[in-house]
Amino acid sequence: MALIALAADKGSPGVTTAAVALAAVWPRRVLVAETDPAGGDLVYRSAAAHGGPLNPNTGMLSIAATARRGLVPDQLWDHTQPLAGGLEVLVGLGVAEQAAGLAGLWPTLGRAFSQLADSPHAPADVIADCGRVSGDTPAVELFPQAALVLLVSRTEPEAIARVRDRAAALSAKLHGGSRGAASLATPLIGVLLIADPSTSAKLVHQVNDMLMAAQTGARVVGTLADDPAGADQLAGRKRGRLDKSMLIRSARKVTVDLYQQYGAAWANPAAGTHGVGTHGAGTHGAGTHGAGTHGAGTHGAGTHGAGTHGAGR
Repeated sequence: MALIALAADKGSPGVTTAAVALAAVWPRRVLVAETDPAGGDLVYRSAAAHGGPLNPNTGMLSIAATARRGLVPDQLWDHTQPLAGGLEVLVGLGVAEQAAGLAGLWPTLGRAFSQLADSPHAPADVIADCGRVSGDTPAVELFPQAALVLLVSRTEPEAIARVRDRAAALSAKLHGGSRGAASLATPLIGVLLIADPSTSAKLVHQVNDMLMAAQTGARVVGTLADDPAGADQLAGRKRGRLDKSMLIRSARKVTVDLYQQYGAAWANPAAGTHGVGTHGAGTHGAGTHGAGTHGAGTHGAGTHGAGTHGAGR
């Protein structure tokens, strides 16, 4: 199991939506951690499992006091909350000013996130929504503990140029030395494109050529469909077959590809009981769980939305 950190360079390409969509079809138990120092979104737009609002004081805010006394990975569960569809989340900060309370604790959190994989009691992968990482954001201090850093980007020329430069800068910061050898170092740096499915294959080749020419060591690991209707279903704003949406279908493909490429390194035999896209939202089929998605916020045709509104972050 592993820590997967999602981030963006600039703007709002859909990091939160991407994190929740991937978690909804993740093949093993997973915790979504809202680690954006600017503040989280889920507390404002997601329902808790009990039907009421999430508690803004239980999450990154509450874990700060615990972490100052030392943090055992299993203690993360004391600060998580289940969304209405079962997805477990570590709620983000309410406002950016609260990030001061986490000063100096980001490496401690990174170690706890990565070591949760090895918990003898409740092992899980962690998908961290780190928001924007331009400048000196402290969330970058999580990255050395990650197995994979995914830079989320849309496909406008300026967005692609920025993600190329951000990948190069992160590679130099995290790996040092020759950038050409960065593809062999950890954490691996990947790019996740938010794209129109009809043009995504061509765009992947173009972006990979740019990343290679710049010797970033990064490459495109997959594409998520630019699917506003699917994002609305994931958000709980629209009913429907979430598992059939382009967004969730593309997220499932990304997870399959990630596990084909990196799964052996992340494997935990004791926990590897779920196939990709099979632990869903509370309906049990023959040997599988639900319709391949789990989350919180809307009860569609056998699926539960994930409680994030739109693709704005």
